[in-house]
Amino acid sequence: MPIRQMKESSEQHLVIKTHMQNSINQPQKHHKTAQNGKGPPQPLQESSNTKPQNQTSPPAKNRGRRRGRGGRKSDQGDVCMRPCSRPCTVVHKPVVNPIGDLLSTTSTGPIETGKNVCEMEMGPGFPTSSKSLSFARRPGYGQVGSKCIVKANHFFAELPDKDLNQYDVTITPEVASRTMNRAIMAELVRLYKESDLGMRLPAYDGRKSLYTAGKLPFAWKEFAIKLVDAQDGISGPKREREYKVVIKFVARANMYHLSQFLAGKHADAPQEALQILDIVLRELSTKRYCPVGRSFFSPDIRAPQRLGDGLESWCGFYQSIRPTQMGLSLNIDMASAAFIEPLPVIEFVAQLLGKDVLSRPLSDSDRVKIKKGLRGVKVEVTHRGSVRRKYRVSGLTSQPTRELVFPVDDNSTMKSVVEYFQEMYGFTIQHAHLPCLQVGNQKKANYLPMEACKIVEGQRYTKRLNERQITALLKVTCQRPRDRENDILQTVQNNAYDQDPYAKEFGIKISEKLASVEARILPAPWLKYHETGKEKDCLPQVGQWNMMNKKMINGMTVSRWACINFSRSVQESVARGFCNELAQMCQVSGMEFNSEPVIPIYNARPEHVEKALKHVYHASTNRTKGKELELLLAILPDNNGSLYGDLKRICETDLGLITQCCLSKHVFKISKQYLANVSLKINVKMGGRNTVLLDAISCRIPLVSDIPTIIFGADVTHPENGEDSSPSIAAVVASQDWPEVTKYAGLVCAQAHRQELIQDLYKTWQDPVRGTVSGGMIRDLLISFRKATGQKPLRIIFYRDGVSEGQFYQVLLYELDAIRKACASLEPNYQPPVTFIVVQKRHHTRLFANNHRDRTSTDKSGNILPGTVVDSKICHPTEFDFYLCSHAGIQGTSRPAHYHVLWDENNFTADGIQSLTNNLCYTYARCTRSVSVVPPAYYAHLAAFRARFYTEPVMQETGSAGSGAGHGAKGTRTGESGVRPLPALKENVKRVMFYC
Repeated sequence: MPIRQMKESSEQHLVIKTHMQNSINQPQKHHKTAQNGKGPPQPLQESSNTKPQNQTSPPAKNRGRRRGRGGRKSDQGDVCMRPCSRPCTVVHKPVVNPIGDLLSTTSTGPIETGKNVCEMEMGPGFPTSSKSLSFARRPGYGQVGSKCIVKANHFFAELPDKDLNQYDVTITPEVASRTMNRAIMAELVRLYKESDLGMRLPAYDGRKSLYTAGKLPFAWKEFAIKLVDAQDGISGPKREREYKVVIKFVARANMYHLSQFLAGKHADAPQEALQILDIVLRELSTKRYCPVGRSFFSPDIRAPQRLGDGLESWCGFYQSIRPTQMGLSLNIDMASAAFIEPLPVIEFVAQLLGKDVLSRPLSDSDRVKIKKGLRGVKVEVTHRGSVRRKYRVSGLTSQPTRELVFPVDDNSTMKSVVEYFQEMYGFTIQHAHLPCLQVGNQKKANYLPMEACKIVEGQRYTKRLNERQITALLKVTCQRPRDRENDILQTVQNNAYDQDPYAKEFGIKISEKLASVEARILPAPWLKYHETGKEKDCLPQVGQWNMMNKKMINGMTVSRWACINFSRSVQESVARGFCNELAQMCQVSGMEFNSEPVIPIYNARPEHVEKALKHVYHASTNRTKGKELELLLAILPDNNGSLYGDLKRICETDLGLITQCCLSKHVFKISKQYLANVSLKINVKMGGRNTVLLDAISCRIPLVSDIPTIIFGADVTHPENGEDSSPSIAAVVASQDWPEVTKYAGLVCAQAHRQELIQDLYKTWQDPVRGTVSGGMIRDLLISFRKATGQKPLRIIFYRDGVSEGQFYQVLLYELDAIRKACASLEPNYQPPVTFIVVQKRHHTRLFANNHRDRTSTDKSGNILPGTVVDSKICHPTEFDFYLCSHAGIQGTSRPAHYHVLWDENNFTADGIQSLTNNLCYTYARCTRSVSVVPPAYYAHLAAFRARFYTEPVMQETGSAGSGAGHGAKGTRTGESGVRPLPALKENVKRVMFYC
């Protein structure tokens, strides 16, 4: 069986690469790899044109421009790369420790490099540029792999032939609610469509912009609109509000520009025209459904499913217009989200607390939970017949309803809430022991009895779900490919775009057929295992393989290890038996693993985690006469709260211990698959390799094997909704072996809340003794690569995860500049060529087999086969992007990763970067499956997630979190950005894949 992965105000100066020799730029010719299953391909003789060459020639322009790409300017004008009080100048001066001498440097701190190459200081500002900057242009289409047809959830949209016009809308008095804005504009259209609007049916974005197909009869006009408050019910006088609406012509969208862009004849995407078309196609759905971002939800699409604690799941669909090679495309996908169940408030509270609230008094903790659960939630009153006025909950009274009184006149005549509701509305409060809801602001808060309120339908729940709710939501969202495809087609039919009055008005026609796309299935790479195993080479089948008859190619030695048991339910004999089984599995898999721990298994309580860990650490060191413990096994309860994070933080930032945690359920029910999986993780944490690509050790990977190449992965994880003060965590990993490119060292840092640009890629600071000192994660990892391999990287491949399309320019400008400066700080003119690739998983493109009955075109789960790559039709009209499904599905519908090459100075061919990316997905250390995202990006995500644990004790003590440059921080004081530094990783932890 395959082993599955476990959950565990200055100028911008962009330094351009130096020109490489032709022998480096040209893709290396190589013989086709034998893939007939009879045996691995034989190694090729090293060709004479693959020797490393030094870069000393002058800077050259971006390769993308040399291919004839037109320049693109940022719409933000001249800006600073970083805030600075003086102009930035590029100064090439000798450095104290050039990269050739890095083997002699110490790893205890930054290396002195003399005068900094660029005197700008790192700052939190978002950079833009007045320079022309073009993303890499598509160099051609891939040819490798067996061709097939897949279907994509993209629907062709016929381009309208009408002029699209934009108008500015000003509503007075100003309204904050989009819903109210839309109601005002709907009334305006109802009253004036056939007169002042000249029979036009405009589309409105709910804020400041109105769009029409063809011009309105005026360039500026003011309207008076009266709206009746529907909440006042059907009897008696109704409140009427009057608004002044001013509509003013702004611009005409250039549809010719859009058609030229879609045809690949223009480099710039006309965002205005695309935005108008997107709003037009969303207009009708906005009226029919509950809009959330780019998705629409409704309880009528599919019956809501209860998630527990007063929540339910609503089904819906995602919709977005996209420019593609086939023209305009409407991307439709199914979606699900958690909504607050529209229950009477008392019933909601009972679900939230999980107990009867009608007869029992509430505790203080109950009140806190209710207040947290209801704050910000809209409720409507139910005690006034047809009058269903809505309020937003701001709090909860500390007293029960029966004790609440308030003044009813200027003489401070007091009346109880119970009396008021009885006299005013004839409503008898039955459950006066419960507190009242507070609605309105703090200055003028109103009291509403819980039993007189019901939660308004259609409120999305934005806070964190618990594990039970997540599991329930996943059950709803997990659909087999055929079911998902059918639901998407049904959604398109239900939306009836051919009958949509707005689509008709603007001349937009939507196909009802999924796009058929040419795809290719890339071959799986041969994997190399140790010569002493029965199987020395392995060709994965359908994205998976196993460790039977194989030994790790570089199995490490574990001589000194210990085990700590935090689970009361695990007896010492059971723990000992588990450790023996794990040690045997490590030995069978190719490691040298001592069968006995240095000290007996130590039992400890979770609340004494720090004391227990230090005891084991010191006891082991004393037993081994000063030799440090190499590995600590930890047995944890299945539900361990903060124990896992506390253990990792203490061991990795304080004690310098490499740890492997195991849950009690796995200790009781030992499976060979689980033990084999754990042994893989232990080996890489100790610095070993489980397997490598055969092509890598045979030096046959184009633009990787020819010269020393370092592969980076980077990611930023942000706090969850509601955590307004927690920092964002950035992580960068980099390969530390060449030509194998399998082992990755990682560094982490914390930065400002929700900051996407990685601030610590390169930085300088003033040292009182050494002057200007350079540092940062890129620089440190380049030094680490030099120490590990004895060579400096002559090529950089940078996989960047977690960047949305709207941030491409900012991230590329800022982070490519940081890479340049980090390189130049190590050696004059050291500028290895960079390929910068964004990896996206949070997109809504799905690929389906052309024929679901054809078992040869799908895996066991019914998904497309691993290695399926698409770079035509649904991809960008001109830029270098592709979709790659590199993994086999397990359940649900596989999501292909979207790779967008923003910058390419290495002149990768489409086949080159697609094959490299797919092959790397088979080198993920934690399981014997190909993974869905290229491993360096995956590892960066894991490292960033791990570092989140390092901040939590600070959050618990201070109530807010912050952090800074974790990989080199010496203290915990708040940095210049107001972010508290992460505790520094111990040196022995940095060097290995501690995050696995």
